[in-house]
Amino acid sequence: MRRVVSLVPSLTEAVAVSAPGRLVGVTDWCTHPEDLGDAVRIGGTKNPDVRRITELRPDLVIANEEENRAPDLAALRAAGVEVLVTEVRDLPQALRELERVLVGALGLTRPGWLTDAERAWARVEPAGALTAFVPIWRRPWMVLGRDTFAGDLLARLGVRNFYAGHAERYPRVPVEELAAAGCDLVVLPDEPYRFTPEDGPEAFPGLPAALLSGRHLTWYGPSLAEAPEVLAKSLRAAR
Repeated sequence: MRRVVSLVPSLTEAVAVSAPGRLVGVTDWCTHPEDLGDAVRIGGTKNPDVRRITELRPDLVIANEEENRAPDLAALRAAGVEVLVTEVRDLPQALRELERVLVGALGLTRPGWLTDAERAWARVEPAGALTAFVPIWRRPWMVLGRDTFAGDLLARLGVRNFYAGHAERYPRVPVEELAAAGCDLVVLPDEPYRFTPEDGPEAFPGLPAALLSGRHLTWYGPSLAEAPEVLAKSLRAAR
């Protein structure tokens, strides 16, 4: 049985649900499922404790090219640790990468939740066509730009990201520009910045605000199976 360290919260949940007991190390940001057994906390996604990871003697470290830093992954490889790096920019790629990790690297039977996720998203029929901007941070304001997993999910639900054509993937945009963009709504997820009814919507008076679960919008794991329903319900509530 391969010993696994996960540097990605989404992949932590995917492995923990599909193969309990495989995880020996996870990041401080790995919050699902609540019970991760004896898995050791090895720091953040951007500042993992490389020495602590190597001491755990993992057979595999799973990472992501966006969430983790190349120097940390290089240091792990230099220490003789096998590192699998995923890339996730849209839903089809997420499903392929999950299968690569779970079935290809860990030798598991394809989990039922992955099939359920495929079927759930295949049934989605966009309700209308809305334009939105999607802040992911405040102070400074940052939004989803081009080529993002979350932007692809929203597009499948009938919400076009206003900044999808931006040169940057996560551009900084002045709040005045956002408010004047002429969008139908603002989408405010609760991670990585925790937007709430009291923190976020007041910056855009008169504009409908959709407060979304960040886990269902940005995580690629078991939550994908219920994400279409959860996200669609929040988007409907904002109209």
